[in-house]
Amino acid sequence: MPDSGPRDRASRGNEGIIFVLGGARSGKSRFAESLVESLQPPWVYIATAEAHDDEMAARIAEHQARRASSWQTLEAAHELHVAIRGAPEDAIVLVDCLTLWLSNIMHGPYDVGDATAQLEDALRTRKKATVLVSNEVGLGLVPETPLGRAFRDSQGRLNQRIAAVADRVIFVVAGQPLIVKGNA
Repeated sequence: MPDSGPRDRASRGNEGIIFVLGGARSGKSRFAESLVESLQPPWVYIATAEAHDDEMAARIAEHQARRASSWQTLEAAHELHVAIRGAPEDAIVLVDCLTLWLSNIMHGPYDVGDATAQLEDALRTRKKATVLVSNEVGLGLVPETPLGRAFRDSQGRLNQRIAAVADRVIFVVAGQPLIVKGNA
């Protein structure tokens, strides 16, 4: 039977869905990793980045280097819902990040609405904690290009949808967590 929301997950005694947002280099990924590591393993890291250039490869390597070898890593640049459903049932899952995943979806032959609905459905099936990281991109300048504005708008809608199904929403600013929804 599908989960009907935060109360059902909370009554099962797990952490539910935790959504961590912040700006670029705000410390959101480090915070999310430390949050997961405060829970009992096993831990699964679902990576959505693709290394299309040297700079992105260096960012990916930085993230990999700071994780302990006890993490299992899955890559899901596009089929995020499949990776979430495929993670071991007893594992705590960290998805980093929804911003790169959305960019991958928008540049591929995918429908953003369908992909988001599939992601939401996969999240509702999880029985253990799932932590998702995303950028808050709507606080800056209005993008110059139509594609940039479309991305910003899609990211804002995606963040709203994930926040709506999340048990906890945490906004990270300068490495400091601000509780937006749920308990500390």
